[in-house]
Amino acid sequence: MNMDLVSEMLELGRRAKTAARELARLPSERKNAGLLAMADALASHHDAILAANALDVEAASAAGLSVAMIDRLWLDEKRLAGMAEGIRAVAALDDPVGQTLRQWTRPNGLRFNKVRVPIGVVGIIYESRPNVTSDAAVLCTKTGNAAILRGGSESLRSNVAIANALRDGAARSGLPADCILLIPHADREAVRLLAEMDRYVDLIVPRGGTALIETVVRHARMPVIKHYHGVCILYVDRAADLEMAERILLNAKCQRPGVCNAVETLLVHREVAGAFLPRAAEILRAAGVELHGDETVRQILGDGVVPATEEDWTTEWLDLKLAVRVVDGLADAINHVETYGSHHSDAIVTADEASAERFLNEVDSATVYWNASTRFTDGGEFGFGAEIGISTDKLHARGPMALEELTTYKYVIRGTGQVRE
Repeated sequence: MNMDLVSEMLELGRRAKTAARELARLPSERKNAGLLAMADALASHHDAILAANALDVEAASAAGLSVAMIDRLWLDEKRLAGMAEGIRAVAALDDPVGQTLRQWTRPNGLRFNKVRVPIGVVGIIYESRPNVTSDAAVLCTKTGNAAILRGGSESLRSNVAIANALRDGAARSGLPADCILLIPHADREAVRLLAEMDRYVDLIVPRGGTALIETVVRHARMPVIKHYHGVCILYVDRAADLEMAERILLNAKCQRPGVCNAVETLLVHREVAGAFLPRAAEILRAAGVELHGDETVRQILGDGVVPATEEDWTTEWLDLKLAVRVVDGLADAINHVETYGSHHSDAIVTADEASAERFLNEVDSATVYWNASTRFTDGGEFGFGAEIGISTDKLHARGPMALEELTTYKYVIRGTGQVRE
């Protein structure tokens, strides 16, 4: 065991715990001022962040990472400006901390209030996307939580540069700089140590591949909210507007194929498969998509379709690849989603309201769509400003995890001398 790393992690935990207590006492106005200072700091650290990111991208290209993965990693002036704007959007949102969820008075005169409070210290483990460093840090700050961040090795330089900027902005505004702490190296042992630090860390949120999440769950001594893989599925019903279905499919698969809310499987009702699949294949192939189809799909489309395997239906491609299957109807589609999907984001395209409502009611996923792209599963698109991740768990957060999901509650009871008989 690396005792230097153990000591370093414990020190990070102590610092975060101290910062969380200080941050929890601050009013919304102070936290919002700090967030605006962080947004400004991203601009003032602009050159250092983009230089660090260029080194990460160069190393990722040399290592042979896919185009989609490099796109997740890459920052430019527009994306950096978008990160700063996202921070300002979070600052403008209502602060959930201190909100009264319920209040009542008992016959003995005791007055009960159920109020939102910060969770404390939140550990976030993520891969590839350096914008998560900013999103996670500012959401935690807004809700009075300290964050311990551990990004992927491929984005380490970018993450360090972004965290330094945010800490600088926090300190300049009078917030505790240690409300944002980043583990500054890629040692995998740090993940296990963080997961075991229940003395200091109150919640851990892993977002990444299966191996990462299973490691965290195996070692965690505190609650875990998983941002698991996104096997998102689009079903084109027999009553679908096929032009609408084409637009939705192209957006959901091709706009950013390397993200978790991109569609990975297409289901098509047998009655419209002959009409829809050739049209869909043409636009998908023009975008560079490789199709993996079942026997019926291959009969309709002919050569150029990879025979689909059982594993393909549960694969999160994160690339320009798509599994395609013809189904006998709505019940068959729902059964496929429930059998092979990851309960992340699933959609139906149909003009039949009854079919749509059945799909929305019976598909047990964090987000379900009728006639819309799964790419909307995003904190910003939901009006949340940003997100920690997309939870595929059911407790306590599900779907885009934003401000409310970064709070818990406590009961505040006021009396006038009551004692229990």
